[in-house]
Amino acid sequence: MLHLGKRNVLGIQVDAIDYESAVAQILAAAREGRGFSVSALAVHGVMTGVDDREHQFRLNHFNLICPDGQPVRWMLNSAHGAALADRVYGPFLTLRVCESAARDGFGIFLFGGTVDSLAALGANLRQRYPTLVIAGTRPSRFRQATPAEVDEDVAAIRNSGAKICLCGIGCPRQEVWAYEMRDRLSMPVLAVGAAFDFLSGAQPMAPAWMQSRGLEWLYRLGVEPRRLWHRYLVLSPRFVWHATRQIIFKRAYDPTRAIQPRESMRFG
Repeated sequence: MLHLGKRNVLGIQVDAIDYESAVAQILAAAREGRGFSVSALAVHGVMTGVDDREHQFRLNHFNLICPDGQPVRWMLNSAHGAALADRVYGPFLTLRVCESAARDGFGIFLFGGTVDSLAALGANLRQRYPTLVIAGTRPSRFRQATPAEVDEDVAAIRNSGAKICLCGIGCPRQEVWAYEMRDRLSMPVLAVGAAFDFLSGAQPMAPAWMQSRGLEWLYRLGVEPRRLWHRYLVLSPRFVWHATRQIIFKRAYDPTRAIQPRESMRFG
């Protein structure tokens, strides 16, 4: 297991960590009934914090931020000598957590997506891990939730008996939700994003050779150009520019410039 602690990536504190250590920390929190917020950030996720000081505060107060994208892993290796052999990809982290949860008898709760996608996701996970307990599911409302609805969600998740909650409502909404729900749920809350779409079969996953070479973005852009063009054609070049400034020109990106969020956003 490898965990070198948090490292500064454009002012976002990303953990230099591998799958084994990430899963071990998540399962330990589940065992102890302890709030534990987790996200796996690719370039887009990092840039949401770079561009929004309130969101930077949220991300920098997560218990665990995993390097989901290859460019984020490369940044950790280049700027901080992390020597990470692999990224911690959200869909694969989800599968490893579910495998460990099935082994240890920990129920999971699936929050986000549609009724149909949750049914497909649950069926696929149970096919992989027959002993996995899916304690409950709750689809996204695809809008901002009211305080009363947030209370209903919290009660449903807590009363389900789940030990781990997986949230897939898209970046950055899922990170907002995980940040706000961590202490209310007293369990690991994982913002896993596209893992719901990939593992339910709603969206195809890029071939392994493209993933390993950092070309997943090209595959996903080809599949969903209208939705993802800004992410990959605007945010990604900006990430490269900022990363170059940090690595080569020693430009300081201060994590403490973040400011505490002024109000709850309550996405659900």
